[in-house]
Amino acid sequence: MSTLASWAAAPPADAAIEIAPEAVSAAAVTIRGSEVVVQGYASEALPAGALTASLTAQNVLDRRAVAAALQAVAGRLGTQPRRVALLVPDLTARVSLVRFDKVPARSGDLEQLVRWQVRKSAPFPVEESVLTFAPGARSADGAEFIAVLARRAVIRDYETLCEEQGMHAGLIDLTTFGLVNLLLAGDALPAGDWLVVHVRPEYTSLAIMRGDNMIFFRNVAGGDPESLADAVHQTTMYHQDRLSGRGFSQVLLGGAGRSGGALDSARRSLEARLGAAVRPIDISRLAGAVGGGPGSSDRLAMLAPLVGTLLRMRAQVAA
Repeated sequence: MSTLASWAAAPPADAAIEIAPEAVSAAAVTIRGSEVVVQGYASEALPAGALTASLTAQNVLDRRAVAAALQAVAGRLGTQPRRVALLVPDLTARVSLVRFDKVPARSGDLEQLVRWQVRKSAPFPVEESVLTFAPGARSADGAEFIAVLARRAVIRDYETLCEEQGMHAGLIDLTTFGLVNLLLAGDALPAGDWLVVHVRPEYTSLAIMRGDNMIFFRNVAGGDPESLADAVHQTTMYHQDRLSGRGFSQVLLGGAGRSGGALDSARRSLEARLGAAVRPIDISRLAGAVGGGPGSSDRLAMLAPLVGTLLRMRAQVAA
């Protein structure tokens, strides 16, 4: 999965932290045999307007409030993390899938080629950006790469929040990529092409997977179920017309919206538009980490990308 830092260069983190407009969350996990054990989890709501998710503008608007929330969740993990994986909102970066008929043998030449491709649609000078890319789907006709471009100043703001708490962000990734990584770490992948719909209070992200390769990614601002259904319909048409798709073997829905019933409303709207069942993402294996009670489903939804990121890091190091 594409990241804003290299998986290969990042040893396992002590914890994963997500800084989102609605809250700061943190989790630490350990692996016991084939079982994922969440050692600690904490989340702290942010005041409205403290942080916004933007590709081009400043994100951290009330630094004191965000720093206080980060300090609180780190302190409740039970251990002081030093190396962390940091998840930032999807809207802070632009995800592109670039395809080449021939891939340069030298990594430096490949990077220049990817940079040249993504600069065409960059809303800021590419010299002010951080860029990373990872291999995607391959075929006899060439190879795809998942490229992630973000404004350096925006990402640096998130990094320094961690540094001020004595934590180094050895890896920075997008929240939906963390959720996809949790699905990829499951026992069995869906057959054929499958669609992931990740709902957040400020946006929704859509990812089409072909096996374990991402072949499409899109953000939709806001959380209106009808707008989301329109976006999924457009994505379905694009899948059929441009990606040689023959329908989705599964449509998986996860995340949490602005209200308690937002996810269920989104599911009903999507099923009516698609004429097919939409499955909630199964995160029951994480349930013991947050306990029961009001809001437990939303806490699980926030925990899922954190755990997925940590599992992916451990799998890469073990490979």
